[in-house]
This record gives sequence, structure tokens and C-alpha cells, in this order.
Amino acid sequence: MKTSIFTKLKELQNRYEELEVLLTNSDIIVNPKLFNNLSREYSKLTTITNCFKKWQKVHKNIENLKSLSKDLELQDIVQSELQESYKNIEILEHELQILLIPQDPDDERNCFIEIRAATGGDEAAIFAGDLFRMYVRYAEICNWDVTIVSSNDSEQGGYKEIIIRINSKNAYGKLKFESGGHRVQRVPDTESQGRIHTSTCTVAVIPEITEESVLKINSNDLKIDTFRSSGAGGQHVNTTDSAIRITHLPTGITVECQHERSQHKNKARALTILASRIQVIKKSQRHAEEANMRRNLLGTGDRSDRIRTYNFPQGRVTDHRINLTIYRLDEILNGKLESLIYPIIQEYKADQLASLSEKN
Repeated sequence: MKTSIFTKLKELQNRYEELEVLLTNSDIIVNPKLFNNLSREYSKLTTITNCFKKWQKVHKNIENLKSLSKDLELQDIVQSELQESYKNIEILEHELQILLIPQDPDDERNCFIEIRAATGGDEAAIFAGDLFRMYVRYAEICNWDVTIVSSNDSEQGGYKEIIIRINSKNAYGKLKFESGGHRVQRVPDTESQGRIHTSTCTVAVIPEITEESVLKINSNDLKIDTFRSSGAGGQHVNTTDSAIRITHLPTGITVECQHERSQHKNKARALTILASRIQVIKKSQRHAEEANMRRNLLGTGDRSDRIRTYNFPQGRVTDHRINLTIYRLDEILNGKLESLIYPIIQEYKADQLASLSEKN
């Protein structure tokens, strides 16, 4: 193990042991906010500390075995045990490296998924509806709560734009790699000569930020408009100016929300989405400035940022970022997304691990 990694692990172990003592301190126990913060830190350090303790135990065992290897009568037994210990320590060192990869604090958050029809007219809007149902079914499989925040229906079916909120811990961490351009290749129902058309939609997955971040937005930077909600929803929706449109003047970001019954609720939801989008822009700028970013597997949501193709004639889905092709299109559109989500998360971890090794 490299000295720099060992030093880091030793520091984390010391902090873990320090937290064990602090969490028994009566002054901290009576302070709920401080106690909860320290408890979360303690919980996060538990796995890596336990793994490091196992490594230390195996490492000590190797040192003891080496000292016994000089005994000719024990050489065969010692060599056999040494080989097994070397295998164990290699496995533990790999686990420790993975555990040392910095965790994105946003991974544990709820998230918004914004789906927009891009190129392809009506067919793109229909595909946006397909993507919406795909994510809703995946959320159902995961037992996540889904709420429609805003939608703009297309006359021929599907959506010109739809925004949903997924309320579940780790939702953003599972779905963040869905951001980017999604391309569909299929024969539309309106195509009389059987020609394959190509249409695109953009997907942006945004972590829901905290209420404190919403409060930090300067009200003077906002332009707020109210209007009458459109579409189905009953008398309470269509006869009152309950819908909200908020424009953030410095960035030009505009958010509409009309699915809640009251103007107050729509405004609160729109402000949350707005603050989340602003946060994403700042985070993207930070990532762009980081020289150690090996590959940007996280999509930007731009039309040109094509991440995936859904080919209906061949029944296949291809993720272009990791050159992965799966011939189970129907299953994927029915929400069985793990075969796409898991490989790219693993690829991202491998990239981070390689970057960590280079730095150390």
C-alpha cells in the first residue's frame, strides 16, 4: 500500500475513534443538530475503518509469518499461509481504494427529471412520453415516489416537455447518468412507406437542493408571473391563476409549475427547481475547471450530447459513452434500467479509482 493512502486511512481511523468518544459526550447528546451531524459522519466512516482494521490484521499476520519462514520445518505451511494472506490483502486494498473515492454529496438527494422533445417534431414528443413512462416504471420497481411537477402536452401524444420529481434517498445517485441526449430510431405510425425516422429528446437529472439554498436566492433577481393552468385537472386548476412562472434574471433560467392546486405550492416547487438548476450550473463549471477529470460520463443535457440510442427495428439500446449495446429494448422501456445504470456507475467508479491512483 502506498504511504499516502496509508496515511489517509490512518487519519480516518483516528477521526472515527475520536467520534466514538464525542458521541458519548453529554454536551453533544443534548445538541440534536450537532449529534446528528457527528452520527452521520461516524456512520460514513464505519465501513472504511472496519475494512482498514481487517487490512491491519492481515498485514500484521504477514509480518509474523515472514519471521517464521526461516524455520525450515515450518516453511511449507508458512508459504501456503503467506500466499493466502497476500490474496486477502490485495482484495482488501482494492476495497479500501474504492471506499476512498470521494462521494458526491448530491447522490443521496431526491431529484427532478426534465424530459424535453428536441429534433423530430411530433415523433420526438411521443418519444418523450415513452421516456417519461420508462422512468416512472423504474421508480415503481424501486418503490420511489413520483410526482409530476410540470407538463406541456403534445397534440399528437406525448410531451413537448415534462418535469417529474422523484422522492427517495439516493435517487439522484442512481439516475444522474441519464442526463444527455436520447435518440430514437423507428418507423412512425404516420410513415406510409416504412422509412425509419430519427428523433431526439433531452433528459436532465437535477438533484433537489436544500431549503437553505432556496432562501439564498435574491428576490430582486426574480421575475414572477402568474397565469391560468392549462390541460386537465378540474375546475380548481383551470379557473384560477394558480400557475407560476419564475425567471432568474442573471442566468435567464425559467421555471413553470402548475400541477399543484395552490399558487403558493406552485411557487415553492418552482423555486426549488430553479435553485436546483442554478446549483447544477455552478457544479458543472467546477467540474470543467478540474484538470483531473478523465472523462465526463455525466451528460450535460445538451442536444448535441448524445448518450444513448433506442433502435426499434433491431430491438437494441446502445449507450455510446461506454460502448454498451443491449438487445432488450422492450424490457428497458418497461423500466428495467439496471442493465444500463449499473455498468456506467461501475465505469465511473473505475475512472475515479484510476484518477485516485495517479494522484497518489
